[in-house]
Amino acid sequence: MLTEFKNEPLTDFTKPEEKAAMEAALATVRGEFGREYPVVIGGEQITGLKTYDSINPSHKSQLLGRFNKATKQHVEQALDAAWKAFETWKREPLEVRAGLLVRAAALMRQRKHEFSAAMVYEVGKTWPEADADTAEAIDFLEFYAREAYRWGGEHPITKIESEDNALVYVPLGVGGVIPPWNFPLAIMAGMTTAAVATGNCVILKPSSDAPWIAWRFFALLEEAGMPPGVVNFLSGSGAEVGDPLVMSPRLRFISFTGSKEVGLHINEEAAKSRPGQLWIKRVVAEMGGKDAIIVDRDWKNLDEAATAVVASAFGFQGQKCSACSRLIVDDAIYDAFVPMVVAKTKALRIGPPEDAESQVGPVVNESAMRKIKEFIEKGKSDGGKLLAGGSLREGEGFYIEPTVIGDVAPEATISQEEIFGPVLAVTRAKDFDDALRIANNTQYGLTGAVFTDDESKLDRAREEFFVGNLYLNRKCTGALVGVHPFGGFNMSGTDSKAGGRDYLGLFLQAKAISRKVGKQPRVVAEAEAF
Repeated sequence: MLTEFKNEPLTDFTKPEEKAAMEAALATVRGEFGREYPVVIGGEQITGLKTYDSINPSHKSQLLGRFNKATKQHVEQALDAAWKAFETWKREPLEVRAGLLVRAAALMRQRKHEFSAAMVYEVGKTWPEADADTAEAIDFLEFYAREAYRWGGEHPITKIESEDNALVYVPLGVGGVIPPWNFPLAIMAGMTTAAVATGNCVILKPSSDAPWIAWRFFALLEEAGMPPGVVNFLSGSGAEVGDPLVMSPRLRFISFTGSKEVGLHINEEAAKSRPGQLWIKRVVAEMGGKDAIIVDRDWKNLDEAATAVVASAFGFQGQKCSACSRLIVDDAIYDAFVPMVVAKTKALRIGPPEDAESQVGPVVNESAMRKIKEFIEKGKSDGGKLLAGGSLREGEGFYIEPTVIGDVAPEATISQEEIFGPVLAVTRAKDFDDALRIANNTQYGLTGAVFTDDESKLDRAREEFFVGNLYLNRKCTGALVGVHPFGGFNMSGTDSKAGGRDYLGLFLQAKAISRKVGKQPRVVAEAEAF
């Protein structure tokens, strides 16, 4: 059996040997720029298709890799390969399936800086942000391997004398995994391996903004001993790959992380029964957030709260579904507290993330940069006061300054719509009642935080702050696998609680098996888990 799960330690880059190791990894990965990568179906590499480029958002002229574009025909071929592989994979012992994850974790741990370096280049993560992403990916692999044993073990049921009864969990079949670009390793790896560990087979359609990292992980699974067809790699567009996959009557489930708009589209299409379909498709969806931090008048350490707000708002340029995009401050401390947030925001160092000193890198692409700028202008035109940032940094990369807009009305656009960038809307609250009302006044319900020294107010937040992940007297980002099961309410998704003990059950279905025994000797029905 495996040892008790422990979270992967983060790297301390102040240590000269760790800094040197990361610099070496950046050089190693840089040597891989410009290669072409195939579509892979049932272990067969397919090239010669139309291609698209993955570029470095910090240096937009820098080609990272060229990816073959799969088509609807390849979706059908991948479904054939996955269902064929499923007949064998679902029967593999737990030791085989969980062992694949453990071996992959060990390999990733050996070259963790190279995975982090790929994220520095492809999505613009700073060293600490990339390292945390890689550590989380390792955590998912290790945690889900252990969870596979738990789900595959004996489950308690009520016993009766006349029957031997058992409850076992069996895999769903073949699913589509459509991951995001913002946690291009951790979330993608977690979504994929949760399905694989439970005996399912997968068609992985990576984000078009982060196919390079997904390819590295797919290659790692192959190196760890994954059989052909268990995971199939289909790079391509949503229209050519994503939609045909979601709409196929042969697809059993869809695991998606991304925007509310795309998530709702997937949910709607998956709900339609098409000719030949034998099941109701299961959708596991993690979508957007409009997350708030409340700072109450009874909180004494304002500097600590300001540091937490800035880290939550501008870590990875605010491109996290858990990021603090709304700051709700009690009017009694507003004029003292907000300037502290502004000062810390202005002190952030903007620059290419391959530089160890950079704290803020680029946003993921030009479209995102332009959209974020439009939100900033809308925030100002709606009456908000620009307190910090607000400008693009035109040049080689897609940089936009961390931006703070004060005196934002709770109903204003930038208080209601997900921006997914480095923009913080600050709102005054009359008191704690008003702050909770404002915090709950969106269609989302993912993360939130409250800073107060008043225990009764913390109790009220526990009951009344309607989010899937609530943090008290700490920042609202940085969920740890196994510690903070992650998923949100309302339009934030299906509250899947990734990294928690409920998650693998989303890729399984329960089967009750009963055998009448009468006066015969009691024989416990044996059923292979999953």
